[in-house]
Amino acid sequence: KNLGDIGRVGPSLGSFSVSAKVLEALCDEFKEELTAKDGKLDTDPHFWMPLTLPQEEYISLMSQKGVAEDESRTHHIRMTKMKESFLAANPELGLFGAVDVGSDACWWDYGQLKLYIANNLKLAENGADADLLRRFFGVTSRVMDSEVEGVTIDESSCVFACKAKSGSVGAHSAMAAVQAEEIQIGDDAIVVNCAAKKIVAGKGAVLYNLVIESEEGIVAEDGDVLVSVTDVDGKSMLLRSKIDVCGGQAWKKVLDGNTVSFEDVHKQNRDADITVIEQKRKELYKKASDSFNL
Repeated sequence: KNLGDIGRVGPSLGSFSVSAKVLEALCDEFKEELTAKDGKLDTDPHFWMPLTLPQEEYISLMSQKGVAEDESRTHHIRMTKMKESFLAANPELGLFGAVDVGSDACWWDYGQLKLYIANNLKLAENGADADLLRRFFGVTSRVMDSEVEGVTIDESSCVFACKAKSGSVGAHSAMAAVQAEEIQIGDDAIVVNCAAKKIVAGKGAVLYNLVIESEEGIVAEDGDVLVSVTDVDGKSMLLRSKIDVCGGQAWKKVLDGNTVSFEDVHKQNRDADITVIEQKRKELYKKASDSFNL
């Protein structure tokens, strides 16, 4: 009731900038969490919303996200105190401003699994938005830089920088940097940076950064999400999820098929050198793909 008259609703504030002073204030306020590298906060529910909404309305909206009232109230009070201190120390500055990008701007967000899926599959869609996305990524053909002569590929799918000798790719799927002797890719599946002798991905499955040298290769059922996390020693851990699981809500949970939570993985790798990890992963990928009969 205190939100005022709403004329239009736009996308969330996934694209924004902050001043050095605002960044400094945030670093000071959350110094304890940053030092411990503990917890998880998102810009919309934990930054913009408590700064711009009345307390009760904030609590009401957060309850729709499954957040307890006491937790929301405590966070709103904390952010309100930070806001008051910041404005008192910087009276010449405003707090919040917006730039109207218009209602027809493209908005390709990859920050959540459901959006990662939607915008990767958009490469295989038709329409003005999909055309612009392909243009942005330099896509001039549905199959590019690939050696897949023995693979039956649905005309609606996209295959980039892949090598495979046999198999099939279903409708509206997207593949990139995949090497395998045989692939069986279902409709609406996404396979990225994967190497295995055989890759089977069910309808809507998502496979990412998997390097498997076993004879059976990679097998994913409909709706499976399989991701490999590599550490600085080159050891890989397989994480499993489902396309209908929200990673934020399941952040602290150990999902079926896993031995650790997403938060545990984050803690284990928070100080890791990602340049070293990427080099290790490339070496593993090359070693595996070189062993295939391609």
